[in-house]
Amino acid sequence: MMTPKRRLAGLLVMALLSAGPAAAEPAPRAHEVVVDGHPLRVWEKSPPAPAARVLLVHGRTWSTRPDFDLQVPGEARSLMDGLVTRRIAGFGVDLRGYGETPRDESGWLTPERAAADVVGVLEWLTAGAPNAPRPYLFGWSYGAMVAQLVAQRRPDLLSGLIIFGYPVRPGIDREPPGADGPPPRQPTTAEAAAADFIVPGAISAAAREAFVAAALAADPVRADWRRLDQWRQLDGAAVRLPTLLLEGYHDPLALDDVHAKLFTRLDTDDKAWVVIPGGDHAAFMETPRGYFLEQLETFIHRGKNAADPPAKGL
Repeated sequence: MMTPKRRLAGLLVMALLSAGPAAAEPAPRAHEVVVDGHPLRVWEKSPPAPAARVLLVHGRTWSTRPDFDLQVPGEARSLMDGLVTRRIAGFGVDLRGYGETPRDESGWLTPERAAADVVGVLEWLTAGAPNAPRPYLFGWSYGAMVAQLVAQRRPDLLSGLIIFGYPVRPGIDREPPGADGPPPRQPTTAEAAAADFIVPGAISAAAREAFVAAALAADPVRADWRRLDQWRQLDGAAVRLPTLLLEGYHDPLALDDVHAKLFTRLDTDDKAWVVIPGGDHAAFMETPRGYFLEQLETFIHRGKNAADPPAKGL
């Protein structure tokens, strides 16, 4: 079977849309959402009268603001800002132990705990706007797996599922050493912060440096996960929502066989598998950012009036 990655191999030059210059945007609005007695930080950037809402779930190492709201003078890199120009409100949750959300007493995070916290935030979003359409859920990397668990369990809270950088692979459910003891709380590093930028020239040196600085400031200590056997609950056949599967062509964590299995098993007629030409694991803040945002916009606004043209550079 010819996969979407192979079919798009020749489209790199035509499909790339540059992330042009832009002024830094205002900081997002901060909310505190309490789930099962624990405070979670939720960030918001919304346009006037948004046509849709998206809850963003970050990856394994870094929290919402470096991942989804990177600000670089003279450059447009923020996913949240790009959503706002497309009449989409973006909300991002810092999971336990990330960003401005503290760890709980255990010091650990588990897949089920993360999914339950995301469900709590979705319930908060619904309660705050009961007449608005249900939000979409976007998960990146580890967050893509969390988002899938949520979609399997609480489809009633969602309009659709968007997953990018899906990292499922053999061994993903292997318990880390020392999982029955105290969490290691290892410092994060600049090398780790720069590791997702793979394609040469896909992001400027200034943007890379800005991300490293923002990531280390927001998440100086690595969050600790255990009970990874809970990832075995992931099952595409249990996803019955509209789903967009996004894959960076150069993403080393994006395995074609894993994506094909997931896409085939999704129990919905409303699904799409899109490869981001020239993209790697951080495509939404790199050169393919415009193309990435177009795919999100097309999926979210499908069947509705198209969004107004985005501001130049966004």
